[in-house]
Amino acid sequence: MPDRTTYLVLPGYQNSGPEHWQTRWEAAGPESFRRVEQADWDHPERTDWVARVDAAVAAAAAEGPVVLVAHSLGCVTAAHWVATASAERTAAVRGALLVAPADVDTAEVPELANFRPVALERFPFPAVVVSSTDDPWVSAERARAFAAAWGARYVEPGAYGHLNSDSGLGDWPEGRELLAGL
Repeated sequence: MPDRTTYLVLPGYQNSGPEHWQTRWEAAGPESFRRVEQADWDHPERTDWVARVDAAVAAAAAEGPVVLVAHSLGCVTAAHWVATASAERTAAVRGALLVAPADVDTAEVPELANFRPVALERFPFPAVVVSSTDDPWVSAERARAFAAAWGARYVEPGAYGHLNSDSGLGDWPEGRELLAGL
């Protein structure tokens, strides 16, 4: 059986709704895109979220290469996972698309405090950070700092808010192009 890439979708705080580009990508490619389901989207616990990512990577790696497709708190979760995962586990990941990383270090949302501080270890695989110029959850400067720390390429598409369903991205073909380039 040939290897196939599994795209693990890592939504952020409160999950990604039906109009979010992550959900649209899953619907368009259910054989390749798999959401990492969390026990509680509204009261996230870092250790639980990271453990679920680790288990999902392990399961998907048995079938072939893995790519992480993260948004917001999902990016922060990916960073914490990279900081704690085994080399064997991270070796299964071919790349990561990290969109609109939430700056939980400055967020005034009590439910996100247990994700502080944002892990800043270099990712051992190619990654791209995408952040808009007017994201209410992260400044462009802080997003660039995350990209630099994580060893990721930085892409700034302009003023699109939090790059979510409210941003009017639809299926977000530009994001698909970035994903294909990993």
